[in-house]
Amino acid sequence: MIPAIALSIGGSDSGGGAGIQADLKTFLALQVHGCSALTCITAQNTCGVSRVDALPPEALSAQIEAVLSDLPVAALKTGMLLNRALIEATAAALEPLSIPKLIDPVMVSRAGSLLLEPEAIVAYRQRLLPLAELITPNLHEARLLSGQEINTAQDVERAAALLLEQGPGAVLIKGGGRAELRGRDYLLQHSGGGQWLEHAPVDTPHSHGSGCTLGAAITAERAKGQPLLAAVRTAKAFVHQGLRSGLAIGSGQGPLCHWHPLLSSHG
Repeated sequence: MIPAIALSIGGSDSGGGAGIQADLKTFLALQVHGCSALTCITAQNTCGVSRVDALPPEALSAQIEAVLSDLPVAALKTGMLLNRALIEATAAALEPLSIPKLIDPVMVSRAGSLLLEPEAIVAYRQRLLPLAELITPNLHEARLLSGQEINTAQDVERAAALLLEQGPGAVLIKGGGRAELRGRDYLLQHSGGGQWLEHAPVDTPHSHGSGCTLGAAITAERAKGQPLLAAVRTAKAFVHQGLRSGLAIGSGQGPLCHWHPLLSSHG
């Protein structure tokens, strides 16, 4: 058996709900072999993050090289990169690759907390966005990268157009950060135009890792050869069902579930 292989480049979540852990669970659920390259170690649980330690960029580069020199990675995603040095190392490794690359610009949590050093935003714009087949910012990240205030669905569409001008092949802005946009994500492609992709919102507090999981599911489907739009639709359905089966663990915000019944349709 030779499965499709996907690579996740991002941070470790010690609570197991987001980051590399969520990505690897998603790859496994969608029957893709997952590889990883760690950028930073977080001390966190369902109540929040208490510490973040960045790895040296040389350690990140070595991990990526070790994977790519041996395994035929068919698609990859990036998550938490934290600082400019890690962004630069990631960009240098990704630039020669012709496989689908999903850039999840993890900068701001859905609640609005900054998750990277401020000067790293420029590095994202200059080095990583032009390499991406797809970028998947939340509303806060879309605002930071585009400079567009986002209060309405029309603002989302304008921000996506501005982001597309920065070089990625497509933009998927996740609407979950505003009540009126819950369950709605806007996809804009150079070829194919823009469209809103919608599911009924799921009323649950246990949504930790949903953004990571969405990006990982898209990456897994692209690794298996699905066209981009089909991959996004499959990933949204996967996350929707995972939220419906969210895990009420810990004292805070639990994660979505990665082993729900929908999996039988993705074999």
